[in-house]
Amino acid sequence: MKKVLSLVLALVMLFSFAVVTGCGGNSDSSEDDFLVGAIYINGKNDTAGYTFAHHNGITKAMEQLGMDVSKQLKIVDNVPEDDAQVTNAINTLASQGCKIIIGISFGYINAMEAAAEKYPEIIFSHATGYLSNDKNFNNYFGRIYQARYLAGIAAGKKSLALGNNNIGYVAAYGTEYAETCSGINAFALGVQAINPDAKVHVMKLNAWANESLERQFAEQLITQYGCGVIAQHCDSAQPQIAAQDKGVFGCGYNSDMTSQAANAHLTAPIWNWDVYYKLAIETAKNDPDNFMTKVGIYYGGLKEGFVDISPLTNNCEEGTKEIIDAVKAMMVSGEWDVFTNVKLSIAADGTITKVDGAMLDNKGGEVISADNTYYVYADGALKAVDGGAAAQDGVIKGSMNWYVAGVEEK
Repeated sequence: MKKVLSLVLALVMLFSFAVVTGCGGNSDSSEDDFLVGAIYINGKNDTAGYTFAHHNGITKAMEQLGMDVSKQLKIVDNVPEDDAQVTNAINTLASQGCKIIIGISFGYINAMEAAAEKYPEIIFSHATGYLSNDKNFNNYFGRIYQARYLAGIAAGKKSLALGNNNIGYVAAYGTEYAETCSGINAFALGVQAINPDAKVHVMKLNAWANESLERQFAEQLITQYGCGVIAQHCDSAQPQIAAQDKGVFGCGYNSDMTSQAANAHLTAPIWNWDVYYKLAIETAKNDPDNFMTKVGIYYGGLKEGFVDISPLTNNCEEGTKEIIDAVKAMMVSGEWDVFTNVKLSIAADGTITKVDGAMLDNKGGEVISADNTYYVYADGALKAVDGGAAAQDGVIKGSMNWYVAGVEEK
């Protein structure tokens, strides 16, 4: 009888322990129930470029929040900008229980807008776009033009040292998208601040990524147009590799491409995507009902640490860092910004002078007037944008469709 009683007590204790442990496990499991979904245009295992930078930012942010990336991040990658395929990716992530779905490419915009209505309980966050609603769909981007200007300074300083005023730029698109257009212009203005005689020659892919063409265009800019520095707005490191193979220099994009082209790379405009992703994921997890109030339309820059340039390499000219640090401080403090009626002129000794006056495009038109009015092309003519200086962000993000003087599209 004692043995039976002892066995019963042991079973009761074991059962009680199992219940307590099970409850604790459920608590941990509920924590793991918050899933992040991500749709990538390229592969999640990329080692450089656009998708790599986003994936690195998402995983870094999740780790900072104490999340288990292996369990709580669901990915559908290599998804082209096709509404049907994006919708399929969204449905897959929604069926897996994702509470926030991140789409990193511009062309995902329409499918994500429709999905936000279909799945009101899920937060949809779209990179580089312009659509949103007031409940569960936002867009996010950053002042990458600021970082491009800084990279332009490095390129301009190198071009002076080479005695070569020709700089190449492999671009996904040109004036069709404000994202690419503003980046090209900001880079060119940075180049010209230190080398006013420089020309920026642009070849566009008409695609966000095409590794074969990215290399071919870089080689053509070097061999046909004599470019001594190659910049880029495209996904892979191929333009930098081509620059290295041809014995010239370059500025990458999205991630530090020094490891891919150590003998050529100067610096790269980069994104610290984790700055945004930490805010977005944490808010979606802890306060989803107020996501649009707390996160909303995000547009961070150097000040927020959202954009920057990668560490300057030894390929840069002496004195480059001091100049870049000084200009960066001006932008961070709000003393000056790129697209205004004030240009910077940087002397050989690093002295920076502000020059007031209108900004001209490569057709001779005033695109930013002396009184800081912004213009864009409409029906073949320049037309003022309502809002004066307050229109700056709208033009940079959405409607800029002109090249500054000194930019030539091939």
